[in-house]
Amino acid sequence: MKAKLAAVLIGLSALPLGAQTTATTAGADFDAERARLVEEQKAIDARYLTEQKACYQRFAVESCLQDSRHRRRTATDDVKRQQAAINDFERKRRGAAELEKLEQQNASQKSREADAQREQSLKSQREREQRAAEHAASREQAAAQEAENRRQFENRQREHAQQQADAAKRKAEAPAARAEYDEKLKKAAEHRAELERKNAARDKPRSAPLPDPGAAAPAPKSP
Repeated sequence: MKAKLAAVLIGLSALPLGAQTTATTAGADFDAERARLVEEQKAIDARYLTEQKACYQRFAVESCLQDSRHRRRTATDDVKRQQAAINDFERKRRGAAELEKLEQQNASQKSREADAQREQSLKSQREREQRAAEHAASREQAAAQEAENRRQFENRQREHAQQQADAAKRKAEAPAARAEYDEKLKKAAEHRAELERKNAARDKPRSAPLPDPGAAAPAPKSP
């Protein structure tokens, strides 16, 4: 059993710290090893007491006791070395587990940060595209409004020019129109006068016809 534990500990010492956690759990049951070492220490202590009692039955008591103490110390030191090795690897295993947990947390945090950054980039891109679309629509609306304003201005200019042309034409035609109007009034007056004259002549009584100068005078009637 000692040889197996020693081989496991030697193999673990050659592994990186991160790999020792899995290898330690898979290759050795440290709780069972601790229990075994406790029992081994009890056996060492019990054997030491037995040897001490036996030494007092011998002639060279002190020499026997020294040998017994030496054997006990050697065996106890071996047990302590094994316990220290187990404790050391247990500490390394816990440290590796904590390190692995921290690395996983860091990786998860980095992943979340990368996702958040990617989402923020997409959001910024969408906002830029929205602003560009709004600017384009605003430019189109401004261009359309400018074209409408220009069309209305040109219409007003044409209307004004037409009004000026009409006014100039009326001004130029005014004397002729006045003369034509005056002529129409004159003809109308003459027409009325002619009608009045004809009406007056038709309504006047007819007088007796004048005698014919070439005709003979009638003979006077006798009384």
